[in-house]
Amino acid sequence: MAVVAAGVLAAATPGVAQAVAAPAPVESPAGSAARAWTVAAPLDPRDFDLRRGTDRSGTIGALGGRLRRTGVGPLLRSSGHARLGGGCGRAAGVPADSLVYCFTRADGTARAWVPQGVTSVSDAAAGGAWAGGVRPILVSWHNGGRVRLTFVDPDRRVYRHVLLVAPVMRGGRPTYTDVGVHAGGIAWYGNKLYVADTRHGLREFDMRQIFDLTASKAGSTGHADRIGLYGGTYYAHGFRYVMAQTSNWEFARGRVGAKCRGSGPLRMSWTAVDRTTWPHVLIAGEYCRPNWPRGRVVTWPLEALAGGGTASADGGARLPVDRVQGAVRTHGQWWFTQSRGGRRGRLFSTRHTGRGWAPVRHRTISYGPEDLSCHRGRHRIFTLAEHPGRRALWAFRAASCS
Repeated sequence: MAVVAAGVLAAATPGVAQAVAAPAPVESPAGSAARAWTVAAPLDPRDFDLRRGTDRSGTIGALGGRLRRTGVGPLLRSSGHARLGGGCGRAAGVPADSLVYCFTRADGTARAWVPQGVTSVSDAAAGGAWAGGVRPILVSWHNGGRVRLTFVDPDRRVYRHVLLVAPVMRGGRPTYTDVGVHAGGIAWYGNKLYVADTRHGLREFDMRQIFDLTASKAGSTGHADRIGLYGGTYYAHGFRYVMAQTSNWEFARGRVGAKCRGSGPLRMSWTAVDRTTWPHVLIAGEYCRPNWPRGRVVTWPLEALAGGGTASADGGARLPVDRVQGAVRTHGQWWFTQSRGGRRGRLFSTRHTGRGWAPVRHRTISYGPEDLSCHRGRHRIFTLAEHPGRRALWAFRAASCS
């Protein structure tokens, strides 16, 4: 079973021995779950309780009566893709031994759209492939009050943008609006996609709720200034595909402040999935500046996010470094990215011993490193270099990512 050690789920893979004996768990104030929280810098587990928000299934069902649904496989095989290129690694400062994918020149230099989160089918499915054998890598981008999701097909070296939308009813008719979040982290698990909502919690989307406007009589890819229903026609800022938000998860103790406080609900800056522990967990944490209190990292059992009610965290601790843009854990090994403005970022690695973080190692990596995701079939961990003209989707080798 999973072992909670001093606030962080530590090396909890079935059949894998603990490297360091953990102290006895401390019973949390939240009740029956076997949780423990760092004694040296106490965390209140109730701060991280998530409650399911509005169920949008009725509105989505109504949208499905007007627009044609499609799946991940057909989306990737449809016409009109952008093609992955090469040559961006050097400008992005990517380490020489990395696997690198480059967006088109337009996407690689765009200032309006900025890449943030990364996840892959390796997070979503045990076998590392989706229906039809496709193996997508997903990237989130923000543009002020809009978010798009890029489905990258590394086998065919193509990709496709999909606009994320929030369904609403207006005048008794189904429509949708933009999703106005930073989308600093994404996590794909089963059919669900979780998108970080910095000051509220998580937005939840579903791979079965993707709509193809080109294939829909009521859809149009024209009028880039329009979103939703206009005069009987659905628009999406010129995008062909939209993916509908199905629900959300909000912190039970309310909204998060404008900066890190070191207590209270978590600033949901980034997310990841750990499938090397049981139960599988969602990881999330905070980006905090050096002059703010140290950020925190928290884990929730993903099975707790499958239903309604309240999802309680099963571990948490203060981060070993500041300015963390992404983190992931595999077989008890942690990696963290740190941004450093105009300088190249850093990659930190360590373990949690049950008494705190082990000595932290680091190396210099790309400019503007972001979210992290373990691609188990490739023994690599993916991240993004976000800066225009220094932009890349890239991965480094990690033996424990398996």
